[in-house]
Amino acid sequence: MVKLQLPNPGLEDRIPSLEELEVIEKEEADTRPKWDNKAQYMLTCIGFCVGLGNVWRFPYLCQSHGGGAFMIPFLILLVLEGIPLLHLEFAIGQRLRKSGVGVWSSIHPTLKGVGIAAMFVSLLVSLYYNTIIAWVIWYFFNSFQDPLPWSSCPLNANRTGYIEECAKSSPVDYFWYRETLNISTSIDDSGTIQWWLLLCSTCAWAVLYLCIIRGIETSGKAVYITSTLPYLVLTIFLIRGLTLKGSTNGIVYLFTPNVTELANPVTWLDAGAQVFYSFSLAFGGLISFSSYNSVHNNCEQDALIISVINGFTSIYAATVVYSIIGFRATERYDDCFDNNILTLMNAFDLPEGNVTQDNFEQMQQLCNVTDPMTFASLKFETCDLESFLSDGVEGTGLAFIVFTEAITRMPVSPLWSILFFVMLFCLGLSSMFGNIEGVIVPLQDLKIITPKAPKELSNCFICLGSYLVAFIFVLKSGNYWLALFDSFAGSIPLLIIAFFEMFSVVYIYGIDRFNKDIEFMAGHKPNIFWQATWRVISPLIMLVIFLFYFVVKVNEELLYSVWNPSYEEFPKTQKVEYPSWVYAIIVILAGVPSLAIPSFAIYKAIRNCCQKKSDHTGLMISTSETSVNGNLKYTA
Repeated sequence: MVKLQLPNPGLEDRIPSLEELEVIEKEEADTRPKWDNKAQYMLTCIGFCVGLGNVWRFPYLCQSHGGGAFMIPFLILLVLEGIPLLHLEFAIGQRLRKSGVGVWSSIHPTLKGVGIAAMFVSLLVSLYYNTIIAWVIWYFFNSFQDPLPWSSCPLNANRTGYIEECAKSSPVDYFWYRETLNISTSIDDSGTIQWWLLLCSTCAWAVLYLCIIRGIETSGKAVYITSTLPYLVLTIFLIRGLTLKGSTNGIVYLFTPNVTELANPVTWLDAGAQVFYSFSLAFGGLISFSSYNSVHNNCEQDALIISVINGFTSIYAATVVYSIIGFRATERYDDCFDNNILTLMNAFDLPEGNVTQDNFEQMQQLCNVTDPMTFASLKFETCDLESFLSDGVEGTGLAFIVFTEAITRMPVSPLWSILFFVMLFCLGLSSMFGNIEGVIVPLQDLKIITPKAPKELSNCFICLGSYLVAFIFVLKSGNYWLALFDSFAGSIPLLIIAFFEMFSVVYIYGIDRFNKDIEFMAGHKPNIFWQATWRVISPLIMLVIFLFYFVVKVNEELLYSVWNPSYEEFPKTQKVEYPSWVYAIIVILAGVPSLAIPSFAIYKAIRNCCQKKSDHTGLMISTSETSVNGNLKYTA
């Protein structure tokens, strides 16, 4: 095993000893938040890890990368990358009893940038994530109508036909792009604030604030509903889905692997990225949550249980989604065939019921022999079930277009719509608890929020500030901004943060010390699997994914999808290149969190040189001593 460890003088002074941990835990009992019980902690972590990405991003990636074939690299990387990092975050947070910023600055002062970077990512993700919850609220309130407002096109001004944009596309497309987003045709065209989205965004941030008003004391109560209800709703949808015609076609399509996709590097790249999304790794929230645990909590067991639940949820949600997609595809296939049958019957004046799907080809041949000229003039649609099944929409479109269309075809559709959007609301809200925790606690550690400030007031200011910044997502161009944030704010920075987390614990904090910590907390030393993944395998995988991601993105033309009714291939979305000023935004979104790590390290180094502290050697920058309650007293 690799036993390389960088010199780290002064570490013993910055962290409490194992003997002091139990004393500190008792002293902090009345001053530091703690979980009411183990179930509350587990449900909070599960709610944070299992989010909207499990419902729409994972199924889309399965569809894009050979169905069941995608699950192979996903499960491999889940075991070799996701679970080790999850265990590491749980263990280091529980050992040092601090948030992201506090943990990394305790290991070494120059590593405080790792916690700051995670805080930036959590903030950026929170801004757009709560906007998605606002969209869910809008659809939820519109679900209390029968028929659903996206089940048919609205009439034009003269009431002589349907609105042209809707007639060219579909009712669900029109309701999403026009009635909900009122989207512009370019990210340059910001337009005005859409008041209905602003109202829903206000509701989303208000609900979040009420749930986190007292930190984990209030959010810990909410998770009993937000983390369990989605599983109940998914099960109801699965039972209902399996009774629908064609649902098994979708499930079979999902689990039929196209093994050639395993040779595609992008498949492995997307699988690695999905592991980070599905575990909410490197956001800092999991470290904060674990710091509220008892010193002797078995963090290894927690990591394994949550990993199994997370992986199961991804596959379970994909099965539910594809049972509905199978039903939708079969309905569209039948509609396509019915149109072709009607075309043939009208042209040759055939009696109703004479032509069916089973004998359609034979009737075509017969009509062609009877009157070749008339038959040649007919235009038949191409009806291919496989193409309807593969006709997927990425991300939000899966929920707000594909699923909503399928719901309109179900009996008692408003009921299913209400259930679906309640489930999405719970998934999004429980994930927001972790995201906002990754912002609030680091701000407290950085003394930006004074410890004397009431939680109700400080949390209010953070939510209010985020709400005001999120106005950008309720403009006409808001969907384009959200896609930009989603693509760059939570991608490469998470990979860089995770790499530094693992490297810092193994090679700066020291793997031998970490092993002893876990033995003290869990009652046994980490086995060979943890040793191999922490020391070599997981960092190497992250490095490879980073290099592949960098190569792919550098060679890739940056395009975004535009909803443009004037586009000649409408209702397909138009792929256009980002304007030049967007590249500066991308640098900020991906660069600021990533550069926070080296920037803070350079700042500490320069500050150290300026102070000319000749007695400081090696990596040590400032001396510190541990106070009675485990907090640090810096003497420099």
